[in-house]
Amino acid sequence: MHLNMSENNCPFEERHRDRLPPILNHNLDRGPKLPFPSYGSFISTLNHKRESGSHSLSSPFLLPAVKQVRELPPICPDVRQKHRISIDVLPPEVKARFVSEPIIPIRTKTAKEFQDDVERATISGDWKQVHDFYLTTFDSFLELNGAFKKEANAPFNTIEDSGINIKFVNIVYDALLHTPADTQKSVLKGIINSLLREWKGPRTKDDLRAYFVLVQNPQYTSPATYVIYAHLLRQIAALAEADHHFLMHWFKKLPQKRFKQLVERLQLFITTRLFPAKPEELPPMAKCSWWIPSATKVLSLLNAANSISSPPIIPFTDFYNLTLDHIDFMEDYHTWQAHGNSNRFTFCQFPFILSTVVKKAIIQRDSEQQMISMARQTLVDKVSRRQRVDMSLLFLNIKVRRLQLVSDSLDELSRKRADLKKKLKVTFVGEAGLDMGGLTKEWFLLLIRQIFHTDYGMFTYVKESQCHWFSSWKCDNYSEFRLVGALMGLAVYNSITLDIRFPPCVYKKLLTPPIVPCDLDTPVGMATLNLDDLQQIMPDLAHGLGELLSYEGNVEEDFYTTFQVFQEELGVVKSYNLKPGGDKIPVTNLNRKEYVQLYIDFLLNKSIYRQFAAFYHGFHSVCASNALMLLRPEEVEILVCGSPNLDMGSLQRVVQYEGYSKTDPTIRAFWDVVLAFPLELQKKLLHFTTGSDRVPVGGMADLNFKISKIDVSTDWLPVSHTCFNQICLPPYKSKKELRQKLTIAISNAEGFGLE
Repeated sequence: MHLNMSENNCPFEERHRDRLPPILNHNLDRGPKLPFPSYGSFISTLNHKRESGSHSLSSPFLLPAVKQVRELPPICPDVRQKHRISIDVLPPEVKARFVSEPIIPIRTKTAKEFQDDVERATISGDWKQVHDFYLTTFDSFLELNGAFKKEANAPFNTIEDSGINIKFVNIVYDALLHTPADTQKSVLKGIINSLLREWKGPRTKDDLRAYFVLVQNPQYTSPATYVIYAHLLRQIAALAEADHHFLMHWFKKLPQKRFKQLVERLQLFITTRLFPAKPEELPPMAKCSWWIPSATKVLSLLNAANSISSPPIIPFTDFYNLTLDHIDFMEDYHTWQAHGNSNRFTFCQFPFILSTVVKKAIIQRDSEQQMISMARQTLVDKVSRRQRVDMSLLFLNIKVRRLQLVSDSLDELSRKRADLKKKLKVTFVGEAGLDMGGLTKEWFLLLIRQIFHTDYGMFTYVKESQCHWFSSWKCDNYSEFRLVGALMGLAVYNSITLDIRFPPCVYKKLLTPPIVPCDLDTPVGMATLNLDDLQQIMPDLAHGLGELLSYEGNVEEDFYTTFQVFQEELGVVKSYNLKPGGDKIPVTNLNRKEYVQLYIDFLLNKSIYRQFAAFYHGFHSVCASNALMLLRPEEVEILVCGSPNLDMGSLQRVVQYEGYSKTDPTIRAFWDVVLAFPLELQKKLLHFTTGSDRVPVGGMADLNFKISKIDVSTDWLPVSHTCFNQICLPPYKSKKELRQKLTIAISNAEGFGLE
């Protein structure tokens, strides 16, 4: 089904003249000529203006603005001239001209009646009644409101209710794809007429409702309809911010299935415009450069609707357009850096559409360019001083002793702070070996294991939530927290996945703000957190505070608490006021929300401020990049710790073998066992082999997972080398034996399973 649509706007043909009041054709030549038009001619003028598309007055009693005549005609012949009313003394609301709301036609067709019509048409083959419904309904914005608005004359001017009968809309659209071709064409032609209408003045809420209905049309999956779809998207994208606010909240109310279909159609439109399978089906890119910006802006409304929904309607990853992994995203990034959020479109203005793979690549390449610039300057300085050039200057060289791992690492990173953006190479003192990646990974694993041990005291492990949190003890030096932040930054830059269990709010705090402030006194990491964030760290306390908020009795008498809290630090219980004089302010039914919010802010922000500030500055000392503004907190977590989504089938396709082939009986038995493992055992296998139960951003292919043959007795358990993501298997004779030995090995491996 092909429709040609001109790029230029054409006049909108009125289809509702028969519903306007009759035009009174008075002959103004008869009778005495008055200095002002007669009432009849005034009504005629109003109707003429309606026909011509001009703004009509809201009432026949309002006066036309005729500049030459300043006074009204006599009300009757007996009234003296001095009693005439001057237009200048009329109230402003009478003098002012304003746009009247068009009258929505009353349509009484119900969803059940429409379904009956479709069923009869399907059986009889006579689609006339159904065709007429579609022809009328999609003829104009007014008719769309007449068909789908719950009450024709009700305003529905709230964000909570669009006023549209969504169930009826869905039924009509579901049936549309099964109607004859001429019916489907009539719908598209009606949409064309509506979109090409000459608009004057701001959009009404009924116009927004029409856009809300039209954008859900399932016909926009075919390139043949893309010209119409593009014009619709452009008009929606060009709406005022207040109108976008209404649409965003209306989208939020859609069922998940319909919401996801909207997102998928927009993504397909963007993908097809970027990489058309048949370029001849679409206009040249030069003539429709506004297509992709318009679609992306409308997609941003859906993303905003998804973000304010709790829980989100669909995962945020559903907004990724993986096609963009194949464009020149660095050019897009540099354009964004140069022009910001100006009128020049870039995808970086809408980072929700970029996958984590793209964002990681942007961060790494941006850091590499900074590293190359620093290395070049170092070489130039050496040459200018006629000094010998050492190629080790191009790397961040870390030399540590195993027995003084933390202190040596801290000293090295502090001393070589200017080199943090260089490629990392690690040497263990007294050990021969060239770092090809294995030593670097071992350094990360050993260091993280030691720092996060509860005996070390920097972090506490919360069993209920199975995550680590910052210790609140006070000290004079927080440099070790800066070391942990730098480690996380180095891991991102060097593509190392860390086995760290921080709650999600840590990554929110890391992006507050995403760029380090120039003023060192500016607070960092002070994110706005709520009870849900506390729930992910201290679920028991969060549950208790939730009960306080919902308690129906007298809070002050029954709880008997104040705005003072107590915290244990190194065995000593200390008290803190949540607000000035808090120990004397009782918690009541009226102020309990304030109490809970201040308590959460104290626990997650203020009580650990100095620890987290050092951690924040350590991370940003390595990953200082404008690209961090593109990231969501969840994406920072994935960059640091990897993705929790395992796909062992993908791992099987990319695994490397050493001493085995994929057809060997031991390997076939291995994959039969692993693919049948429950998720928990699959995670343990990955942790046993790689030191982490998560997958890198690039997927299983980035693991470089290797299965090697070890010629020992089959009484041996499998052995792993986590530094190289390698598992060594003896040549087990049966699947049963392999399952037994492998399960024992992965279930009882201590720590990271390092060898």
